[in-house]
Amino acid sequence: MKDKNFLDTVMDFEQQLESMQQQFRELKAVVAHTMEEHHALQLENHHLRARLDELHESVPEAAAAVDPVKLERAVMDIGEGYDNLARLYHEGYHVCHVHFGSSRKGDDCLFCLSFLNKQN
Repeated sequence: MKDKNFLDTVMDFEQQLESMQQQFRELKAVVAHTMEEHHALQLENHHLRARLDELHESVPEAAAAVDPVKLERAVMDIGEGYDNLARLYHEGYHVCHVHFGSSRKGDDCLFCLSFLNKQN
C-alpha cells in the first residue's frame, strides 16, 4: 500500500515539474517579448530626442524669446472676449457684423451663430 502511495506522490511531483517547466517557458517568452519592446522603445526615444534637438537648433532666437506668460494672457483674453460675446448673444443682442449690438427680439440669428461657432 505504501508503494502505491509513494508512486502516486512521485507522479504528482512529475506533473508539477512539467507544469512549472511550461510556466517557465511562457515566462521566458514574455520576458523576451518585453525586452524586444523595451529595446525598440529605447531606439524610438533616441530618434525622437535627436529630432527634437534638431528642431530646437533650427528655431530662431526670436521665437525662443516669447514670454509664455504673455502668450497665456493673450489666449485667456481671446477666451474672455468670446465668453463676453456669447453672454451678450444669450442676453438677446446681436454679435454679428451685420446687426452688432441691436436687439435680437428672441429670434436666433444665423450670422451670430456662425460667428460664435467660428470662435470655437
